[in-house]
Amino acid sequence: MQYVITLASGLVFGIGLTISGMVNPEKVLAFLDPVGRWDPSLALVMAMALAVFSLTNAFLGKRIRPLFGSTFHRPSSLTIDRRLLSGAALFGVGWGLAGYCPGPALAALVFNFREAAIFLPAILLGGWLADRFLSGTRT
Repeated sequence: MQYVITLASGLVFGIGLTISGMVNPEKVLAFLDPVGRWDPSLALVMAMALAVFSLTNAFLGKRIRPLFGSTFHRPSSLTIDRRLLSGAALFGVGWGLAGYCPGPALAALVFNFREAAIFLPAILLGGWLADRFLSGTRT
């Protein structure tokens, strides 16, 4: 059942990204350009995601275990440290340059295959390199 829920969640996420236009890097880059041709629609998508999460978390957040899993997967640390800030900054730079983040890039394989097919191996390589060279610095 957990795999069915995971599949259904992925499908809903991909459909939502596609309908909202978030698989189009030009739309994302327009959101990141407040002094140019700013497009605030990404803020609405984020606000709706936050609203759905907040309602779901209020309803299910007090449970001992998830409905379709054995444990909740929560961060082991809530510390804001140099590693978190540098990773967030690098993610932001990559997002601003490419207009993709991992989820929309996967969904974009259907519509913009060539660009997404170049971006996804690069993000996997970047993650692998970071893991390889930073594996001894985990907290």
